[in-house]
Amino acid sequence: MQNNKELLTQSYDFTLPGELIATHPASPRDSAKLLIYNRQTKKITHTVFSEFEKYIPQNCALIFNDTKVIKARLFGMKPSGGKIELLINRALNAFDVNVYIKGKVKVGTHIIFNDTFYAEVAELNGDGSRVVHFFNTQEKLRFEDILPIVDEIGHVPLPPYIQREDNKEDESEYQSVFASNEGAVAAPTASLHFTDEQHKRICEKFKHAYLTLHVGSGTFKPVEAETITDHPMHSEYYDISDKAKKILDSQTPVLSIGTTSTRTIEFYTKHGKKQRGEANLFLHPQNKPQRVNHLLTNFHLPKSTLLMLVASFVGLEVAQELYAEAIQEKYRFYSYGDAMLIL
Repeated sequence: MQNNKELLTQSYDFTLPGELIATHPASPRDSAKLLIYNRQTKKITHTVFSEFEKYIPQNCALIFNDTKVIKARLFGMKPSGGKIELLINRALNAFDVNVYIKGKVKVGTHIIFNDTFYAEVAELNGDGSRVVHFFNTQEKLRFEDILPIVDEIGHVPLPPYIQREDNKEDESEYQSVFASNEGAVAAPTASLHFTDEQHKRICEKFKHAYLTLHVGSGTFKPVEAETITDHPMHSEYYDISDKAKKILDSQTPVLSIGTTSTRTIEFYTKHGKKQRGEANLFLHPQNKPQRVNHLLTNFHLPKSTLLMLVASFVGLEVAQELYAEAIQEKYRFYSYGDAMLIL
């Protein structure tokens, strides 16, 4: 074992003052703070996100994740009248949907959302998730057919640490300005900093492309194993556009917008260059990125696979130093928080 510390989950723990957890987005989006770390010079720069494009290396291509968050949080009731909450996690195929349910259910339980729309529990999984089928007026629905219904009756699935109910503002703010493919239950948060104008300007100046990774709720799951390599990594559906594939297959340096784009690019690179499928790659200091040169990301939860991904770029010690610096400088953390650019 090269460096035991890098593989210990405890090494990725830190104490975050509660007031640094962002519960609302920066307004405007690009007013968020931006910490820039240059790996060559080891220099840290503090700026704001509206200055981001000045720091983009001239010859690189940006890869964005265009997934769109669905209103995955549904409130319903059992036939007995008991209230129940369901969180859509991911579609397993056309009809089977993996969900989390607050409340006791068994196979065959119906969860009623309105006069015609309900879910039926099909399987109980060992990890606490459930598989359900959705119905409208007795007809079993394909996943794509439930999306317009949940858009009407569902709620924005804000991460658990935001400890408030979703509101009208979240419908637009917990979504990137370039979101287009519905299916995520968590936003690719590095993307939330871009305004329409800034995104358009950057895309005119730099080579860029989109991929889709439908982010699942597993993204928030802390690593519970003592050794990080014992963590069962969650799997998410991805699709890489032809334009993105062309860039990835070239020698062009890549700036990945977010950890979700990074996981997709690196899964593609390390697992036979398949353009679509299921990605379950776990990047950490002993499984480093091969294709992504630069990373834009937010500040992540303690003991999370996302913090370990950051450490795969800079090493454990530097990751710890950068987070300590961000806390000292009062950066806002997590989904609605500030950003970091690793060059």
